[in-house]
Amino acid sequence: MSKKDWGAENYYSKDFDWDRLREEVESDPSLQFHLLPYSSKQIANQNEEAQQDSEAWDKFHARHSTGKFFKNDVNKLFFILVSAVPLWLHHIPDDYFVLNVRAEVRSMPSLLTCFWETLERRYLLKEFPELASCEDNSKVLEVGCGNGSTALPILCGLEGIILYACDCSNEALERAKEIVSAANSISAKSRFHPFLCDFSTTGFPSWLACNTCSQSFFQRRHLGFSGANSSYEINDLNPLSSHETKCCIGGVDFVTLIFTLSALPLDRMPKAITQCFTVLKPGGLLLFRDYGLYDMTMLRFEPEKRIGYREYLRSDGTRSYFFCLNTIRSLTAAAGFTEIELEYCCVKSVNRRNGKIMKRVWIHGKFQKSA
Repeated sequence: MSKKDWGAENYYSKDFDWDRLREEVESDPSLQFHLLPYSSKQIANQNEEAQQDSEAWDKFHARHSTGKFFKNDVNKLFFILVSAVPLWLHHIPDDYFVLNVRAEVRSMPSLLTCFWETLERRYLLKEFPELASCEDNSKVLEVGCGNGSTALPILCGLEGIILYACDCSNEALERAKEIVSAANSISAKSRFHPFLCDFSTTGFPSWLACNTCSQSFFQRRHLGFSGANSSYEINDLNPLSSHETKCCIGGVDFVTLIFTLSALPLDRMPKAITQCFTVLKPGGLLLFRDYGLYDMTMLRFEPEKRIGYREYLRSDGTRSYFFCLNTIRSLTAAAGFTEIELEYCCVKSVNRRNGKIMKRVWIHGKFQKSA
């Protein structure tokens, strides 16, 4: 499928009205505890908190992986499916997956979960057409890449893009590398650069965008030069050996923040967004998607799982925050971004097993760094 075809497709996201959902939730006595103010002692040692978060995600990815690959027929099936992702992404209708695949894949061993997530993340190239129409050699930084379910459709759908991907979990990065390798695409592997980083505490490494090169790019842009082939950009940079280089890659054209910010404590979110702003080239875009206020998963949490206002702790130790539009608007504006799009995505799906309607709410946003 061509870039034009990707850009022409639409991602439907208005199955129900968010304001009506808000009225239903706020008038339901059984859900009132979600609306109450919350006060608790702040964790003094931020480094200790960050370490706990990383360990929780390491355990999460270790538990949802299968360890050694190819050890049985199920694992072989997984790699056969992943190698076919480019074909599935391009030629099988969305409705087929919604009606026939979702329940079956989720009932299979956890190894196949990433395959389903990869297919489900096809919305990225529809919801963010700027990705689908970007120039060859454009650089994308995926923050919080997890098991690679977002990286793979980007790499397979856009053959000219260079993808840098970070996560705070070593386990996650191992899974992501295995998933991309399983796609049987030499091109995808050569354009995929994963690295370990907790951007909300330590910030991004300087090889992404050092201060000198960021200023140089800004000056060249205003003088009318393109930054695509500037001398300070190192197209074939390997992040794992960046200490051997003398410069950086000159920043990135896109930052994708997909279901990542909600996993951070609220007090670390401002720095996280500022870091995304810092590594973008002038004119670059932050592409955002995360959990929205009154999403079905928020309403399922029990009162004892609350650890903050709109913030919850899962049984596995990972956390989840549910955003309203104003929270995201404030965070991005404070970092220097210009808002391009910001809205609730309200998607209704049906559980085939029990016929129950599930109302999902996500935040969709596009934010630009001024040129």
